Amino acid sequence: MPWNNQTGGGPWKPGPRGPWGQGPTGGNGGGGAPPDLEELLRRSQDRLRQAMPGGFSGGRSIVIFGLAAVGLWLASGFYTVGPNEVGLNMVFNKYEKKTTSGLNYNWPTPIGSVNKLQVTDRNSIEVGFSTREDTRRGGNIQTQIEVPEESLMLTGDENIADVKFRVIWQIDPVRPEDFAFNVREPRETVKAVAESVMREIVGRTPIQRILTAERKVIEPAAQELTQKVLNDYKAGVLILQVQLLSVDPPEQVVAAFRDVTAAQQDQDRLRNEAEAYANRVVPEARGDAARIVQESEGYREQTVNEAKGQTARFNQVLKQYTLAPDVTRERIYLETMERVFGGMNKVIVDQNSGGQGVVPYLPLQGLGTPAPQPPQPAQGAVR
Repeated sequence: MPWNNQTGGGPWKPGPRGPWGQGPTGGNGGGGAPPDLEELLRRSQDRLRQAMPGGFSGGRSIVIFGLAAVGLWLASGFYTVGPNEVGLNMVFNKYEKKTTSGLNYNWPTPIGSVNKLQVTDRNSIEVGFSTREDTRRGGNIQTQIEVPEESLMLTGDENIADVKFRVIWQIDPVRPEDFAFNVREPRETVKAVAESVMREIVGRTPIQRILTAERKVIEPAAQELTQKVLNDYKAGVLILQVQLLSVDPPEQVVAAFRDVTAAQQDQDRLRNEAEAYANRVVPEARGDAARIVQESEGYREQTVNEAKGQTARFNQVLKQYTLAPDVTRERIYLETMERVFGGMNKVIVDQNSGGQGVVPYLPLQGLGTPAPQPPQPAQGAVR
C-alpha cells in the first residue's frame, strides 16, 4: 500500500505530521494525507483536562454536558408579551394561566407552549357584501361585491329588504381563553351569529319602519342580542358596534318604494303643518275665550255694583221721603225736569198773557261767541 512506503507507517500509525495532524507533504507522493481523527480527539481531551480542575473523565463530561443542555433548555422558556397581547400558558397541552405584557416564563417545548392573542385589536366583519382591493389600475381601489344570499331578509310584513351591515368586535380581554379554546372558527361564528340576529330583528319589524324610523333602534338591539348569544356560547368575543350601512328594498320594487316613501314624507309634512296651525289657532281661541269671560265678569261686577248703588240711593231717598214727603216729591220733580229738559231747546209759553203767549227772551248764550268771518280769497286769485 502507498502508506507503507511513507516514514512513520500507515495513516493510523504515529509518524511525522503537519501542524493540523495531516500526513507528510512533499516527497515523491505530491499531495497531503487526510487528518488523523484519533490525534484530534486526543488533543481535545488534553485541552479539556487543562481547562477543568481535577482532570476530566468520561462520566463527568456527560453530566456537565447534560446540565448545560438542561440549563439552555430551561432558559428557552422565557418569552415576551406585547402591550396589545395576552399570553396563554399551556403545559402538556392543557391551559394553566394567562400572562400580561412584559417578560414571562413557561415550561419550554415540548412540555409547555404559549399562545399569544391580540386582545386590543379591532376586527371587522361585513355581512351582505364584501370589500376587495383592486390593484390592477395602479392603486388600491376598494370594490364592493354584493352577497345577496346574506343581505336579502324577510321583514315582519312579508316584504323583502336588502340589509347590509358591519360588525366591529375584539377578543374579550377578561376571558381570552374562551376565545382560544371554546370556538373553533371565531370569525365565522361571529358572522353567523350577527346575521342570524339581524334576520330575527328584521323579521319582526315592518319594512316601512326599517326604512325610516327604526334604523337607529336596530343597531343597539342587534349589538345587545349578538353579545348575549356569544356569551351563551362562551366565545370570548366582545361586540363593540353594529353599523347598519344600508337598508333598501330589492331593485325590482325600488321605484314603488320611493313613491311610498315620498307619500310618507308628504303625510308627515302635512301633519306637521296641521299641528303648527292648531298650535297657532288654539291658543288664540283660548285667549279670545278668556278675554270674553273676563269682559263678562267685569260687566257683571259693574252691573251688580251699579244696581247696589241705585238700591242704596233709593233707600236713602225713601228714608228722606218718609221724613218730608212734599219737599222730597218737589225736589225729585225738579231734578227730573232738569235732567230731561236741560239739554234741549225750549220755548216758554205764558198762558196768562193776553197776546201770543210766547215769552220773548234774550239769547244770552250767543252773546259771548264771535261772529263767523266770511272766507278770504286765496292769494293770486282773480276777483
